[in-house]
Amino acid sequence: MHPRNPIDVEGERSGEPVFREVGVGPWTEAHPGEPRPDDPSSPLYADRLRYDPELLDRGDRRNVLDRYRYWTVAAIKADLDARGRHDFEVAIENWTHDFNIGSMVRTANAFQARRVHIVGPHKWNRNGALMTELYQHMEHHASIAAMVRCWRMRIAGEIAAERARAGAAAFHAHEAAARATAAVRGTSVAADGAVARQAAVRAAQAPFLAELDAAETRIRELEAARVVAMDIVPGAVPMERYAFPKRCLLLFGAEGPGLTETALDLADDVVYISQFGSVRSINAGAAAAVAMHSWIAQHAVCAPRA
Repeated sequence: MHPRNPIDVEGERSGEPVFREVGVGPWTEAHPGEPRPDDPSSPLYADRLRYDPELLDRGDRRNVLDRYRYWTVAAIKADLDARGRHDFEVAIENWTHDFNIGSMVRTANAFQARRVHIVGPHKWNRNGALMTELYQHMEHHASIAAMVRCWRMRIAGEIAAERARAGAAAFHAHEAAARATAAVRGTSVAADGAVARQAAVRAAQAPFLAELDAAETRIRELEAARVVAMDIVPGAVPMERYAFPKRCLLLFGAEGPGLTETALDLADDVVYISQFGSVRSINAGAAAAVAMHSWIAQHAVCAPRA
């Protein structure tokens, strides 16, 4: 019999590990003396439909932010939508049923991707997702060509909507200026009121001009939208020197073979993560996390979250 490794022996003596508690217990234990949200006497009663009675009964040990404790899945998903998801979308080729797909979906949730697209067979390996797909907008596509075509059509539709928004804002700004001018003319300052008239016009137009500016900014972002393939192939550019478009679709392939030829052909840009060791590529799930965080570093407004 071999003697035990001294590290193992010392580790047992240390008393470790002592893990912190994850999540919360039943409402009555976590909030002693406080009425449950589904109790009419609770100050949270108006939002009672957000809460899951089963979670209130047995506790909530899910991997969610503290602010979402006891909430239903539908309520969490709706709140993420209301807060605004980020402008990048993720597409994952599922031809090999790669075990990394679950990890990619979980990362997309962590960085609040607008959508996640699964390309190929509808059934995908959910190991590693930890149920985060429930909080995402998931779409399935039979082929990479169909998925990219759908994405480009959506972008075109959003551009059309923003142009309509810009046109309406410009019209209302013109109408507001006319009303403000007419109102000033009817006052006692009309004789020498050029300055007053200009100020009134600016004040009346301000909200509509702000709306127009926002719409035009959004149009520029949408017109610059690109499909970005992440893979190490000849002609790819290093991610460290790549400026991700604010609106983009990130394509990820399987562990080993990477993206298909069709995906690479349909991409506007192909980007790779610089590596310096002996292996050709890093783990597909890790590469997806690095790429998504690179977008976050360039575009997201970051704030501490609990």
